[in-house]
Amino acid sequence: MSPRRRDSDSTAAARAERRAELLAAAAEVFASRGYAVTTVREVADAAGILGGSLYYHFDSKESMADEILSAFLTDMWAAYEEVLGAGLGADATFRALVGASFETIHRHRPAVVIYQNESKHLATNPRFSYLLDNQRRFREVWLSILDRGVLDGELRADLDTGLIYRFIRDTVWVAATWYRCDGPLPADEIARQYVAMVLEGILQPKEL
Repeated sequence: MSPRRRDSDSTAAARAERRAELLAAAAEVFASRGYAVTTVREVADAAGILGGSLYYHFDSKESMADEILSAFLTDMWAAYEEVLGAGLGADATFRALVGASFETIHRHRPAVVIYQNESKHLATNPRFSYLLDNQRRFREVWLSILDRGVLDGELRADLDTGLIYRFIRDTVWVAATWYRCDGPLPADEIARQYVAMVLEGILQPKEL
């Protein structure tokens, strides 16, 4: 490789790394303050650069939000597809999807908060129409697993699967508001305990 090519690759890598750092800073600000009220200047301040310098990397606040949300959703669906393609039963798939959800929260916590808080507003912009498509796909995936579990006799038939879906969706993903990467419990342990509470309850088993 020529010296010029090495210098070019090194520069590109440095720019990509800096871009990722700026997106991480933007995600934290959008998640804590709210996307609508956050200014480009505030993102730049959080990243430690001048406001005008941010436009060297991104043409707008929308572009930053788009990349943040797209990266999160792409990663989540990759994890989900791995679980769904494993050929597991409904019970095991349920457990694995909860685990994949918490691992995604671990990797993209600010993005998950933005998705929860801002999707309804952002989806009115054609640029973010994919958010509605993802919501529909997410619902279909979970309902298909829950319905299969009922048909296979692994899940109770007297409970409405739509209600179960809403309960799982809201209880799992809202964890992004309080989860911390350096918290007392790692993501996989939180997932295990969530599954235990959902499938086994919180009452102490009675001794026979």
